[in-house]
Amino acid sequence: MKKVVVGISGGVDSSVSALLLKKQGYDVIGLFMRNWDANLNNDTLGNPTLSNNICPQEQDYNDALEVCKKIGIPLKRIDFVKEYWDYVFKYFLDELKACRTPNPDIMCNKYIKFDMFAKYAKELGADYIATGHFARIKDGKLLRGVDNNKDQTYFLSQVSKEQLQNVLFPVGELTKQEIRKIALENDLITAKKKDSTGICFIGERNFKEFLKNYLPNIPGDVIDIDTNEKVGEHIGLMYYTIGQRRGLNIGGTKERMFVVGKNVEKNILYISYGDDSKYLLSDSCIIDNVNFISDLRPEKCSAKFRYRQPDNDVELKYLENGDIEVIYKQGVKSVTPGQACVLYLGEECLGGGIIKEVRKQGEKLWYL
Repeated sequence: MKKVVVGISGGVDSSVSALLLKKQGYDVIGLFMRNWDANLNNDTLGNPTLSNNICPQEQDYNDALEVCKKIGIPLKRIDFVKEYWDYVFKYFLDELKACRTPNPDIMCNKYIKFDMFAKYAKELGADYIATGHFARIKDGKLLRGVDNNKDQTYFLSQVSKEQLQNVLFPVGELTKQEIRKIALENDLITAKKKDSTGICFIGERNFKEFLKNYLPNIPGDVIDIDTNEKVGEHIGLMYYTIGQRRGLNIGGTKERMFVVGKNVEKNILYISYGDDSKYLLSDSCIIDNVNFISDLRPEKCSAKFRYRQPDNDVELKYLENGDIEVIYKQGVKSVTPGQACVLYLGEECLGGGIIKEVRKQGEKLWYL
């Protein structure tokens, strides 16, 4: 009997993953990862953020424990707090300091779930590891999940081809509706549990309040990029991302405004007015930290520059230093340094890179 260690998060997707593997005849072990010290999520009084007097992370563990008891599999718990801090959270802070927009979930998959987790699973004698990601692996290729609305290959784009060997994605062939139906039919406590959203270590807390604990606020001017006039003040460049239009707190106008750029040296936030600002459009970008899961190196494919964004037709120019120039002549809004650019050829996720610089007509956009 093949042994599989499945990551149990306390959510419905991983719960059903474990259930399906058990029904398929595997020797299944559940593994709950503690990646964040909940005591670091303090409110203004210095108290841990609680939900019904139970830390959300502990509630997830309790739910995972109930699921494993119901299925009839053991649940182990492992602490990756230090590793998460070193490989994911420090990266997150460094990117914010550089006024880029990072995606820590992508790095969590690369360094924690498909590295530290996999190594520990091997120590347990696992033939396979499994997670509740909406993705599929077929003939060594990483394919999108069947549920296009939930597909999570974007977040797997920095995982290596080697890391994806002996990996199972049990719910990749299912829709979210089908997963909840299976959970209900098998009386799993997570069947109706709300999906987690946002960044895992922040949880339901206010992003700005959380970040104050780690990075100082450095207020500065908000400048209208068209008139070069000051129209307000920002509370710190790290709190804003390209294309953002909510939470700017700039009075005196009823026009819609968007964040279009940042000047790190002068600590300036640039905004523009109107629904279709020309400053949000670019036609190419440079990506670094390139990771290919596929053996293919196409000249044309499609790309996502943000999760849930529609596919964009692109051309790829492979540069001598290993970077790639991604060209999208039709123009795309709000391509943002620090975010992932993920490449696809039909259903296959080829891999991707991190957006280093954004260009229009061959020139780097000065306000980025």
